[in-house]
Amino acid sequence: MNFARKISLRNYLVEILLLIACLGIIIPLLLMIFGSFMTSAEVSKFQIRFPDKWMFSNYVTVFKEGGLARAFLNGIVITGVSAILNIITSSAAAFILARRDSKVASYLYLFFFMGLIAPMSTITTIRVVQWLGFYGSITSVILIYAALNTAFSIFLYSGFIKSVPKVLDEVAFLEGASLMGVFFRIITPLIVPVNATVAIMVFMSVWNDITIPLYFLTDSSTWTMPLSIYNFYGKYSRDWNLIFADLVMTSIPVLLLYLAGQKYIVSGLTAGAVKG
Repeated sequence: MNFARKISLRNYLVEILLLIACLGIIIPLLLMIFGSFMTSAEVSKFQIRFPDKWMFSNYVTVFKEGGLARAFLNGIVITGVSAILNIITSSAAAFILARRDSKVASYLYLFFFMGLIAPMSTITTIRVVQWLGFYGSITSVILIYAALNTAFSIFLYSGFIKSVPKVLDEVAFLEGASLMGVFFRIITPLIVPVNATVAIMVFMSVWNDITIPLYFLTDSSTWTMPLSIYNFYGKYSRDWNLIFADLVMTSIPVLLLYLAGQKYIVSGLTAGAVKG
């Protein structure tokens, strides 16, 4: 077997494995979508097929009974503010770390990099938040999310900022610009692709998370949409058609955001990883 045939055979095997992996994602997705339009009796069979009658009323029931309007607003506030706070703090920190050639900056970068590996200690974090006095509030969840995504964001920002020539900074300093002026007037316009990437990645991770709101939001009126599924399942554990409808409505915002910003994710990750 010649070299060209080996390469062709390897490509076919990779394509087959990728198709099998896609089926592992598409099959549960189709089961959820079709099941959200079925009756309770139909969906209990867990078959991938078109419903005998499309029950659009399932979504109306879920929206009213599940309190999704409030949950959606809570999710938008938490994810939006977390992403903005993360972008501001991480980009500023990465700018300093990338521009300072010192051992302290190197150690700090490694310290932030450890955040990609070290897991979060829930009990300790709860005690710290209680000590600060805002346990159970949306503020605590926002700050925790912003902190948890800092390590990944600094990794992307540092890689991109290091590719920006320091000559631009020196020219700005000679013209009388301050450190903050260099950051906002020179660096900030250049890191727009990375900003988009960080915003989308943080939004998706925060929107889909269920553990932190469950531990840190004591009032159910402040819960996000994934937690509304948890609450809704407790009331309608036998009505899988309603649960599937809730899952579809919860997935739609992040799915649309990912489809709209997919090119920014690829370009931002490439800029942060390759250029650095």
